[in-house]
Amino acid sequence: MQTSDFSYELPEELIAQYPARNRTDSRLLVLDPSRGVLDSVFAGFPDLLREGDLLVFNDTRVMAARMYGRKETGGRVELLLERLLAEDRALAQIRASKAPKAGTRIRVGDRWLIVEGREDDMFVLALETGRFTRLMDAHGHMPLPPYIRREDESFDESRYQTVYAQREGSVAAPTAGLHFDKALLDALSRKGVDTARVTLHVGAGTFQPVRVKNLDEHVMHAEWVEVSEQVCRRIEQTRQRGGRVIAVGTTSVRSLETAAADGICRPYRGDTRLFITPGYSFKVVDALLTNFHLPESTLLMLVCAFAGYEPVMSAYRHAVEKGYRFFSYGDAMFLTRA
Repeated sequence: MQTSDFSYELPEELIAQYPARNRTDSRLLVLDPSRGVLDSVFAGFPDLLREGDLLVFNDTRVMAARMYGRKETGGRVELLLERLLAEDRALAQIRASKAPKAGTRIRVGDRWLIVEGREDDMFVLALETGRFTRLMDAHGHMPLPPYIRREDESFDESRYQTVYAQREGSVAAPTAGLHFDKALLDALSRKGVDTARVTLHVGAGTFQPVRVKNLDEHVMHAEWVEVSEQVCRRIEQTRQRGGRVIAVGTTSVRSLETAAADGICRPYRGDTRLFITPGYSFKVVDALLTNFHLPESTLLMLVCAFAGYEPVMSAYRHAVEKGYRFFSYGDAMFLTRA
């Protein structure tokens, strides 16, 4: 397939710039294999689940990864930390008037960072003293996606974070999880819905466009994943009792499918470059909760692979027509595997 096959028209005003007043206030588009597209609300999500189902969440926590500084020459620099390599070393994107060379020193607050070199499109940064976690605590901003055209505000510290986030390491939120609050999670528990957690630290590459026409030529960005032995046991128990494995977000899908590369879910810890496109044979996930994704993005390709190209693209056209809110702070979709 071609990248252009995943294009669609989206009016600018449908790109959500702010979250809904309450997490569960979002709308929910349900793509049902037998009934087609159904308009619903997220507060009714528990009604779509059954006792014995397993919801799999991504418990990554978004870092305050965007920082601003100046080079020794005085030039302004914007940093977006992609991954912590050690307490005092990190991979980062750097925006400046000129790309910095190895040895360039950048001041953030009262600390100096040194550019050690490059890895592909990223720069390796070293702190002269201290830890990056403390630097982010003091000077970091929430790394809102590029399509949210405003500066981060104080409420983004909590709203651009899931209520169950634990393991810090992402530069973007696993946005399907933003719709859950504690009350809804409690309601799911009372219904007998089981839960499990994986970790995938979302990288900035998730927002990068696919730059090739032919999907076979695309090289997927790497993201760090951990799927525990306990999660694999939960999946097996769910299968035995006839329940469904429901992924909350495309990151959970990629985590589980990476761990089940040979057909059986096994503990996994390391990078994944899994690129899911139509024709992929899913091994673990039965249903998916996700937000709406960018045109021509790898995430939209994954969703089309999961629920069928024509049904998904038709559902997107319906969502545009009905004025659904798109992307990170937008509305959600619930899909069953084709």
